[in-house]
Amino acid sequence: MKETNDKQKKQLPLRLSPGLFADLSAWAEEDFRSLNGQIEFLLTECVNKRKKQKKEPKDGQK
Repeated sequence: MKETNDKQKKQLPLRLSPGLFADLSAWAEEDFRSLNGQIEFLLTECVNKRKKQKKEPKDGQK
């Protein structure tokens, strides 16, 4: 069972360029999320997409 308790989450320092920070902040605001929540959401989407791609057979392979 996956815990979503904040105490179970890992923390890490993250350095972003000012432009990327501004873009992510604006995007987070549009989606009604905190910046941290937006980054976590985007990373989760990317990881899930990668897992899905690894499960699919490559062209010409079974």
